[in-house]
Amino acid sequence: MAAKGEAFELTGIVRLIADRRIVAFDQESSDRLPSRGQVAVELSGACDTVTVVLDPDGRRGHWLSIDGSGPVDIDAEPGSKLAFTAQLCGSWPETEVPGDLSAALKDTPELDGTWAGLTPMARWEWVRWVGATKNPQTRQRRVEVSISKLLDGKRRPCCFDLSSCTDPEVAKGGKLIV
Repeated sequence: MAAKGEAFELTGIVRLIADRRIVAFDQESSDRLPSRGQVAVELSGACDTVTVVLDPDGRRGHWLSIDGSGPVDIDAEPGSKLAFTAQLCGSWPETEVPGDLSAALKDTPELDGTWAGLTPMARWEWVRWVGATKNPQTRQRRVEVSISKLLDGKRRPCCFDLSSCTDPEVAKGGKLIV
């Protein structure tokens, strides 16, 4: 496992899943990371230097969107190999809060200080939990539960499996679609 500040290499294969271009990192690369869940790293090499959060694949590995839906946009063909130089981050980047959760937070001004007082990693977990379903009713219920739990002083969404892939566009049953 890599130490904070130590540069290491991450390599993986470009895959196309449901019109999304991702790089699925090989097991040796994922084994260098300190968690089977999301991990914040600074990447350089195949892209400009950028701070990103690598997502778990539900199989003890990690992946990264490279299609511009996040901070990385690399025009690479499926099947090609990419290599990055990485360093573990001491701090997490801010997540983009989806519109429905953002609106609910704005409609609950008493949570302004609570939301701002969460660590960036905790905010990532709330956003990830809300977005981990394709069902609009389930998503709406998760937004409502998020507001309720935050009002009750909860700082994390729940006990969901942080090592599973929760992006419903590229995962099924908590695992990256193969």
